[in-house]
Amino acid sequence: MSGLFAVRRLLLCGGLGLVLPGLVLGAVLVSLEEAADTQLANGAPRLLQKRSTVNNMVEVYSVTVDCTVTSRFAHTVITSKALNKANSSQEIFFEVELPKTAFITNFTMEIEGRVYVGVVKEKEKAKKQYETAVKAGQTAALVKASGRKMENFAVSVNIAALSNVTFTLTHEELLQRKLGQYEILTRVKPKQRIQEFKIVTNIYEPQGISYVDVHSTFLSNELLPLVEKTVTDKKANIFFSPTLEQQRSCPDCEGSVIDGDFIIKYDVKREKGLGDIQVINGYFVHYFAPPDLRRVPMNVVFVIDESGSMSGPKIWQTREAMVAIIQDLREDDHFGIVVFDDRVRVWKSSLQQATKQTVQDAKEFTKTIRSRGGTDINAGVLKGVDMLRTARTDGILPQRSSDMIILLTDGMPNSGVSNPVQIQKNVREAIGGNMSLNCLGFGNDVEYPFLDVMSQQNKGLARRIFEDSDAALQLQGFYEEVSSPLLLEVDLKYPSNTVDFLTTNHFNQLFNGSEIIVAGRLMDNDIDNFLVEVFGVGYEDYQVQGQASVSDWGVMYPDEKYIFGDFTERLWAYLTIQQLLDKSKVGSPQEKDNITAKALEMSILYNFVTPLTSMVVTKPETDDTPQVADKLTEEQRQQAERSGLTTARKVSYQAPKRPTYLVDGDPHFLIELPDREDALCFNINDKPGTIFTLVKDQESGVLVNGQIIGDKAVPPDGQINTYFGRFGIVHQTLGVYLDVTTQDISVLQDGNWVKLLWSGTASLKGPNMDLLLTKDRSLTVTLKDSVKFVILLHKVWEKHPYHRDYLGFYTLDSHLLSPNVHGLLGQFYHSIEFEVSDLRPGGSPEKPDATMFVKGHELNVTRGWQRDFRRDIKKGESIPCWFIHNNATGLIDGEARDYVVSGLFSTL
Repeated sequence: MSGLFAVRRLLLCGGLGLVLPGLVLGAVLVSLEEAADTQLANGAPRLLQKRSTVNNMVEVYSVTVDCTVTSRFAHTVITSKALNKANSSQEIFFEVELPKTAFITNFTMEIEGRVYVGVVKEKEKAKKQYETAVKAGQTAALVKASGRKMENFAVSVNIAALSNVTFTLTHEELLQRKLGQYEILTRVKPKQRIQEFKIVTNIYEPQGISYVDVHSTFLSNELLPLVEKTVTDKKANIFFSPTLEQQRSCPDCEGSVIDGDFIIKYDVKREKGLGDIQVINGYFVHYFAPPDLRRVPMNVVFVIDESGSMSGPKIWQTREAMVAIIQDLREDDHFGIVVFDDRVRVWKSSLQQATKQTVQDAKEFTKTIRSRGGTDINAGVLKGVDMLRTARTDGILPQRSSDMIILLTDGMPNSGVSNPVQIQKNVREAIGGNMSLNCLGFGNDVEYPFLDVMSQQNKGLARRIFEDSDAALQLQGFYEEVSSPLLLEVDLKYPSNTVDFLTTNHFNQLFNGSEIIVAGRLMDNDIDNFLVEVFGVGYEDYQVQGQASVSDWGVMYPDEKYIFGDFTERLWAYLTIQQLLDKSKVGSPQEKDNITAKALEMSILYNFVTPLTSMVVTKPETDDTPQVADKLTEEQRQQAERSGLTTARKVSYQAPKRPTYLVDGDPHFLIELPDREDALCFNINDKPGTIFTLVKDQESGVLVNGQIIGDKAVPPDGQINTYFGRFGIVHQTLGVYLDVTTQDISVLQDGNWVKLLWSGTASLKGPNMDLLLTKDRSLTVTLKDSVKFVILLHKVWEKHPYHRDYLGFYTLDSHLLSPNVHGLLGQFYHSIEFEVSDLRPGGSPEKPDATMFVKGHELNVTRGWQRDFRRDIKKGESIPCWFIHNNATGLIDGEARDYVVSGLFSTL
């Protein structure tokens, strides 16, 4: 999704059509859309209020992604050129999707020969300028989170009639080696065909290139030959530039077939010994990843959260992943399993060697993990530490082996010791620097900063696990990264009188498939006495030393000296800033302040957009409106996900591909539209006993009415909740009648009423209707050649003083009904056109208000959440949505009272 999350979503899916096509590519997304009065504020989009009626008057005629990788340091330049063919000015958006690990270093707009350049400033100063602009009703553009790996930068500019604009954005990053390879990802999702479309990548690796693979999700047999790949010993060139005709999705289609990821993976040649050292312009970079080292045996305790919040897909996927991970343990490994909620239980009281029998026993134990209780992270981790410490003291473990804890949790500690700072202190003191703690945070409710700091304090890594259908693979992938330690306590030493401003040169672990990188500045250019030493503890002691030799880049690349320049210095600066940002999370307040100040100073000096800086772009307008691009922290990305305002929506386990229409709760209506990645929700309040028409399709004869029930007593706050407690379902053409209450289900069959009880399980198949009843949970109604409904039973504690059992109603396969279907729910089955604008603070920080334009009305709406209970009948799955107030007045046709009927099977 683009940075203008809701803009693109509503244009594409609101039935209005996309006026000007968009283009996503490379770590880059370039979009041009015809729009007016558009605003971005508070890290979230302000959406279109009005739309030009002129179509296809802006042409994107050139897009180029030019990536140069010099010794792992990637410098990417994205250029997009567009022409306003209209006789009036047009508002154009430029959006860039770049890796979250990259720093933006430059952004320019060239309009009619005049160049406008983004300026990097301290974030607080940029924020003040931005706030001034917002108060004046002006425009600001912000970076937003975009999925797991990307973030989205968006700016807009007004282009005069018959004028050109050239956008250029540059970003840089140090490629990280994972599982034995580097990866360059270019995301390509054009919404149109481009006259000049190029992806060009040049890789320069003085160590020598061992292989280069290029693949894509969209490369057909016809497109595959268009990828030109030239690889020599130390250089690779990849070029992809399909013509307009080759981009066509089908012979008679105007759309583009190019839609997906363009991925380059490569690795370099490696020799035993010191590794590779490169020196250019007074800075050096040392790459260390020796081949053929023997793996160090691993002693690992898996500490698994099985609290109530892990219910549903999380716990299923955790079990699935753990079975695979345990299966991959080596015979010389030792392992243990600790599971915790508000209590702690263990598979075995001590660590076990990974024999075939223990692995099989552990897999069986893993299958017993169930969600329940609270979250006592402190007790769970300390138990794992104690098991490792005891096993080490008792001599159970090999002397040369790596001790590790892997913690998986999805929430905040709320049982036992619940103060995060105290837990961190307890864990740090218990570990005492003798083992590593890796923390995996599952979902967007987890307190990730707490886990991040705790892992950094204990020689470990923290990683977020996203609640997607591939969560089990994410868990397995992380384990694969850390499951093969090669060296522990690695020190890389250089002459103190030769180098200064050294990046981190001590590393707790070197894993198979990864790489250690150290950079620094030379005090002078004389490196005749540049002695390098490397020490580490592995299966055997590792110690090597030698004189650094300098490669002659001019000889290796005689025709391309111009591309290298100061890359070693910029690589050193990038690495230094990243490490300072990590160090600023731990230590005393004064230490944090000093480290942050140094990182800020370097960010401004090297023109990097980091979490401490912002890029301010002044638009070519008379009001000099500033636009501000920020770099997001992981915590900010998570907060955006919680509010549902990221550019990429959470994909649920086994998520439905079709729209979801439901009514559940008090009674909450939800219209979820996955194609546009958004949802609408509203409440209908009325007195108990009222019957509403939810679905009415005269053409097919389908009718669904629902009756409201209320609490059985007035709660202390005086607020009586109402729910749907009875549904009547009719298919007049098929002669089907159902009466569903919280006690039973009555079915008219062959002229007779047959009663089913919720206390049993049943499956009825008939010529016109199939019923599947799951005991005390759900009823699935499938009408012949037509729609399917699911009714959920919510059981409440029988002795509850106020609440009572109620029903939820869900529609599947709604597209099988006629275009004229109506009702409180049915009117949304086919399409709904709306736009949202003027996002502003609401009653709470995570629930902003906005203005919605729908059906000729201007409504005040609030960003909120609604629950889909199909996969978790107790807690449900939170769905972000725009909440329409006042019984959905303005959204629904007419008023809520217009849908009231006299009987369960009556029509309006």
